[in-house]
Amino acid sequence: MEKRVLGIFSHPDDAEIMAAGTLSLLKKAGWMVHMATMTPGDKGSAELTREEISAIRRVEAARSAAVLDATYHCLEFEDVYISYDRDSINRTTALIRKVRPSLVLTASPADYMVDHEITSRIVLTACFSAGMKNLEVSEPILEGVPTLYYSDPLDGKDLLGNPIQPTVYVDITGEMPIKEEMLGCHETQRSWLRSHHKMDEYILAMKRFSAKRGAEINVTYAEGFRQHLGHAFPQQNLLKEALGELVRSYEI
Repeated sequence: MEKRVLGIFSHPDDAEIMAAGTLSLLKKAGWMVHMATMTPGDKGSAELTREEISAIRRVEAARSAAVLDATYHCLEFEDVYISYDRDSINRTTALIRKVRPSLVLTASPADYMVDHEITSRIVLTACFSAGMKNLEVSEPILEGVPTLYYSDPLDGKDLLGNPIQPTVYVDITGEMPIKEEMLGCHETQRSWLRSHHKMDEYILAMKRFSAKRGAEINVTYAEGFRQHLGHAFPQQNLLKEALGELVRSYEI
């Protein structure tokens, strides 16, 4: 099995908030890490143009990935306009075939923002179709379907405020300094929130939620996931196999 993981999320900083601790643990366990965003975060400024903020946020995302010696990819869609269509499926499938991951982490299918939910659906289809010969993608097909996990939604809630219960927890207590360093690379977002809240709420909010998930399994910090266990997808808990006792299962 290729020890290669792809964390693919909607916007720069999404992976850092929801999955950076787990990616760090996988890196330490010998996995090759790739991080991708569907967009460059082009709507993420009240002052700069789309082109200006996109250029800055691509650099921030690459700097964050470099903390893990990871490769950063941007699929160059637009914030707010991520759509489930031919182009998005083909581009995302091409990335999966290029990276050739055995493990994929992505956004929750139920979240506060439609960009996140659509990203989740696109990645699901791309994982499933990466082995289809007749798809309109030039990269060589992928043998087998990657193991797929969905991260927690922001605040652990769906768009109606209902709680989402993880089925897999990863103890990231030892990785919090790295997770904090990676999130801190996204200075354009952090600065705006510091100005607005008069405190470093960007980092504090991440740590509060990680502490909430940690308390649910009696550790200091944790990240939550749900594994996609539908037809044709691997059924073994690959995170558990990779990270051992740091992974706890929750039976709903």
